Amino acid sequence: MGWSRDEQAARAAQELKDGFCVNLGIGMPTLVANHVPDGIDITLQSENGMLGMGPFPTEDEIDADLINAGKQTITELRRTSYFSSADSFAMIRGGHIDLSILGAMEVAENGDLANWMIPGKMVKGMGGAMDLVAGVKKIIVLMDHVSKDGSPKFRTACTLPLTGQGVVDMVISDLAVLARPARGAPFRLIELAPGIDLPTLRTKTEGGFIAD
Repeated sequence: MGWSRDEQAARAAQELKDGFCVNLGIGMPTLVANHVPDGIDITLQSENGMLGMGPFPTEDEIDADLINAGKQTITELRRTSYFSSADSFAMIRGGHIDLSILGAMEVAENGDLANWMIPGKMVKGMGGAMDLVAGVKKIIVLMDHVSKDGSPKFRTACTLPLTGQGVVDMVISDLAVLARPARGAPFRLIELAPGIDLPTLRTKTEGGFIAD
C-alpha cells in the first residue's frame, strides 16, 4: 500500500510549527500548503521574492503574473510582501527560514542530498536548492522510496551530483518516515506507512537506518 502523494504531504505538514517561516520546493512539496493543521499559522516564502503566499487559485482567481519559484500560479494574502530576489536569498542564506521541504532524487544515509540533475539529461539549473540546504535550519525531503526502475533512493552514498552534504534531517517517502535527532547522527525509523512492514522496507532501502 503505502502513502499517496497527498498523504505524504499531510504527514510533512505535521512537522510545521506555529510561527514558522517555510520554503516549499517544487513538485510534491507544494502540496504541503493544502494540509496545514488548524491552529498553525505559518508564512510561506518563495525564492522569487514573495513572503506570505496564499493557496493555489481557483480558475476565477488566476493571475498569470503571480507565481511561485516553480512558476505555478498562486494567490496573495493581506500580509503578503514582495521584494527582490537578492533580499529573498539574504533571508535564506542568513538563516531566517525555519524549514524547507524539498524533493529528492537520492538521499544518503549520512544526510547528503542530490536533487537537481541527472548527468546527460537537460536540466533547468540548480535554482535555490543549494542555498536552501546551506542556510535553512531544518530540511525535510519528500520523495518516492524507489525510482521508476525500482532502485532505492535512500542510499549508502549518493551517485548523482550533490546539492548539499549532510543536510537532510527527515525523509518522508511513500513507505516510511526516517529522521535523525541531529546532523551527524544516524537515521532512525519513525513510522511505517500503512501496509508496509520492516522487512519490505529493508528490501527497498540501500542506506542504513536504525529500527528500534
